[in-house]
Amino acid sequence: MTDVLEQLATTLAARRQADPEHSYVASLHHQGLNKILEKVGEEATEVILAAKDAEQGGESNAVIGEVADLWFHTMVMLSHLKLDTQEVLSCLDERFGVSGLDEKAARNPRSS
Repeated sequence: MTDVLEQLATTLAARRQADPEHSYVASLHHQGLNKILEKVGEEATEVILAAKDAEQGGESNAVIGEVADLWFHTMVMLSHLKLDTQEVLSCLDERFGVSGLDEKAARNPRSS
């Protein structure tokens, strides 16, 4: 799985400097972070709607496609910010085997 993400991250980094007239990714970079974040928000909403539809008997493939779009645009955002996708994978790897409740509590300790 990480091979695909690594290949995509490499492609996205290369397209950061491409001609916006010939590359969708370059056009997003050219329009700036706000446009990229707008796309991330749109895709997140589409994931939610597709998931709700799938739960009601709708097309489950739509959820897969929308999640792919969300991951893609999130990776464009990371590339725009010059953040390494591998850092996200490492973060997930570090959390593996840790209770989600414990991990969340460690990030947001409540004062006594």
